[in-house]
Amino acid sequence: ASGDPVLKAINFSVAPGETVALLGATGSGKSSLIHLIPRFYDVGDGQVRIDDVDVRDLDEVVLRRKIGFALQESVLFTGTIRDNIRYGRPTATDDEVVAAAQAAQAHDFIVRFPDGYDAIVGQRGVNLSGGQKQRIAIARALLTDPALLVLDDSTSAVDVETEAKIQAALATLRHGRTNFVVAQRISTVLGADKILVLDDGRVVAEGTHEELLESSPIYREIYASQLDLDAT
Repeated sequence: ASGDPVLKAINFSVAPGETVALLGATGSGKSSLIHLIPRFYDVGDGQVRIDDVDVRDLDEVVLRRKIGFALQESVLFTGTIRDNIRYGRPTATDDEVVAAAQAAQAHDFIVRFPDGYDAIVGQRGVNLSGGQKQRIAIARALLTDPALLVLDDSTSAVDVETEAKIQAALATLRHGRTNFVVAQRISTVLGADKILVLDDGRVVAEGTHEELLESSPIYREIYASQLDLDAT
């Protein structure tokens, strides 16, 4: 019904440097939960705390500078690929831009353009595929070297092999960074320190991949259905 809370009785904590994955069907509340961290909206009940400080006590601009975002619908603007990657950190060197693109598995396709990093991105990235746009958005987020990285279904348009390379690169780049990964594919969340399974706005299971295979019928069901899909 209208007015019912989207998220219900959510309670979990994340240690600095952990990678936490949120898994669930469309409409389960994954993005709603993640959007509370940068205060895209505030909780009506309870608290969201970072370093034991309620996010509502933090200036929104200061808070969001600490967070790197790559979203499913990547927003790119007309300009060069280099400028799009550099958007959150205009002072970054060319070498730093390339390093971020390499980690995001974007470098190889960028250098195939005749103008490379100086290739012009059309309005809203019209001349790039969905997977290319997502990888540029991940490179942009990594370049800001955020304390907290949020990947909201940001590899959904990328093939499984490329996604595995992105996940491996993120693991090596983690050094103390806290990561939130929102996904519908279990392959995206396998290496997470903690996986939260959401259903109808509630966390219905929490643990590592191995723990959830043992303890969570919903997780086992998702896992089995995706194994079947991968096998076909």
